[in-house]
Amino acid sequence: MSCSPAGTAAHSPAAAASATGQPSAGHHVYVTNQLDNTVSVIDASTHKVVATVPAGTGPEGIAVTPDGKRAYVAGSESAKVSALDTRTKKIVATVPVGKKPTGVALSPDGSTLYVTNGGSNNVSVLDTRTNRVTATVPVGVSPVAVTVSHDGATAYVANSGSASVSRIDTRTHRAVGTLPAGRSPVGVAVTPDGQFIYVANETTARVSVISTRTGKVTATVPVGEGVFGVTLAPDGKKAYVAVLGPGNVKVIDTGSHRVTGTVNVGPPGTDPFNIAVTSHAVYVTDQGAGTLTVIDPKTLKVTATLALGNSPYGVAVASSGSATGAGPEAGSVSLTRTGGR
Repeated sequence: MSCSPAGTAAHSPAAAASATGQPSAGHHVYVTNQLDNTVSVIDASTHKVVATVPAGTGPEGIAVTPDGKRAYVAGSESAKVSALDTRTKKIVATVPVGKKPTGVALSPDGSTLYVTNGGSNNVSVLDTRTNRVTATVPVGVSPVAVTVSHDGATAYVANSGSASVSRIDTRTHRAVGTLPAGRSPVGVAVTPDGQFIYVANETTARVSVISTRTGKVTATVPVGEGVFGVTLAPDGKKAYVAVLGPGNVKVIDTGSHRVTGTVNVGPPGTDPFNIAVTSHAVYVTDQGAGTLTVIDPKTLKVTATLALGNSPYGVAVASSGSATGAGPEAGSVSLTRTGGR
């Protein structure tokens, strides 16, 4: 495994986590293991698995509330969402949703969870205070991923079967339009200012950049075969993209819309799928290798590779949820796609 900025020689990653650029104590990383039906809980400071929690059938997408007290897991094979108490590390509620739930995203205040139901062509809206579905929103065909704007006003849904992104008004819980997004959009992320969304197009090996104001594609960035998860740095200056084919992560400069770095996490078959990013680290689930790769966003070097369960899939980062209400670091996201390998 190696990593290198674009156009430079590769460097070998450190065997263990570097002392620089690490998250503060108390932060945890949550990873769903799709074929083990579990969630791995990882101490972000030590890069050690501290718990493995049974979490429904076919767990894929995962999101953590801002106070860090709950993690919500989409069970693609059970048609349910499980609520994990991050303190006790136990499932405390299960909520029926649509068929094949895959992607999950929370509103900024954590009061609402949006769940893409790939087998039902809709999105379930779940009240996290009552753990009940309050609305069901029809979207496109085979919705995979969902993200919510930083102001909480809009949810964006990647519809892999419709070549589109649905825009949901979170006040009315209605789809208010669709945006063209290239063939087979499977990942979506929105910039902090809400002006652009980045969409991973699996079959075209590209990321589409779409203006939320005009609804038009403003740039198309080639990244490699089998692009899956995409997310943005907390400051919005970089986009990180998981590319299955070559087994790497591409770094896109959002100002120029150009690839400025490439991090090799393994050979073909490593299958990097989904990404979560904080100001201190980039976390990548490697479905084929059964690992989680940790990357330093400043140096673009791999600082740790952790062995997890069978087919690691979704990933989210949060604090441990102390009484002071410490929550996830800004910019941490989890993305998912349908299907397994």
